[in-house]
Amino acid sequence: MSQQLIKVPPTKNTLLRLKRQVTFLEGGHDLLERKRDLLTRLVYERIGQYRRLREEVEVAMSEAYRCLSVAHMRMGGRSIHQAALGVEPAVAVSILPRRSLGIEYPSVRAERMQLKPLGLLGTDISFDTSRQKLADMTVLLAQLGEVETALHRLMEEQRKAQKLVNALKYNIIPRYERTIRFIQSSLEEEERNALFQVKLLRERAEKR
Repeated sequence: MSQQLIKVPPTKNTLLRLKRQVTFLEGGHDLLERKRDLLTRLVYERIGQYRRLREEVEVAMSEAYRCLSVAHMRMGGRSIHQAALGVEPAVAVSILPRRSLGIEYPSVRAERMQLKPLGLLGTDISFDTSRQKLADMTVLLAQLGEVETALHRLMEEQRKAQKLVNALKYNIIPRYERTIRFIQSSLEEEERNALFQVKLLRERAEKR
């Protein structure tokens, strides 16, 4: 039983202090439950976004590599490598920190640049098509990376909130409540003993 109680003196001051602490802990438990529920909702929303983007990325990747294979067959690997050396960037990416419910994760913004067709000798139209498809795929991959990172961090925070809720509900608050009941019982026993002693003294005084 002693392991289940908080080691404090069984006094009235202690009883009042523990009751205030329990009220504070119960309020914290309610706040954590609301935070956990909100995080759970956000996690499910992100899972939906992740699945949709993952499907779009798979389609875009398949199309991009199909076009790249066609360009490779028509131009050859050496020509593609030489043509790619002078190609300007096709995607502009910026990453900024973002915060939600105290959780920080990167906000990724990727934009397609206006692609200029290459008129080099030996290039094929399939090369420009491949560039466009690969740029589209890169934009989707950047969006997927943001959603996946946010999802992992939200899930981690949701697990932490769940652990704290369980700790408060099944361990910390019950331990405080057991200690309060024990102190109340001890104080009541002391009060009964004190009344009994007063009664004995009064009876002895009356006999005298």
